[in-house]
Amino acid sequence: MNIESEHRQVILVLDDIEETLHLTEKMLGKNGCCITVARNEEDAIARARSEAPDLMLMSVGSELEQRLATAHRIRQQAAFGEDVAIVIFCVPSIPEGAEMEVKRNIYVTRPDNFDQLRNLVHRLLQHHTSTC
Repeated sequence: MNIESEHRQVILVLDDIEETLHLTEKMLGKNGCCITVARNEEDAIARARSEAPDLMLMSVGSELEQRLATAHRIRQQAAFGEDVAIVIFCVPSIPEGAEMEVKRNIYVTRPDNFDQLRNLVHRLLQHHTSTC
């Protein structure tokens, strides 16, 4: 494959728990994705503006409503379109192993393992030019 035509997909990972952030970054980085890390909402907005992510993976806040509001603010303020999927993971208010679309291209999940999360990310990235 021509290097110039190869597109490494960018995943913006927003997480406020260091251990989870490290594991997520390691899991997705092994698959060839370009991982951009943010620790808070403001940092995520700035990074999304400069990196143009193909997908955002986030786990910040406590209540689902708070997490959804954060996702909407980031999408709006970073000006990335609705075609960019946002995955909110480790949502305690849904059953373990569950994943569902709650708004257009916004998904919530409480994976029972990292393989489930990786598979969801892979499926969502298939809408772009290459996959992790």
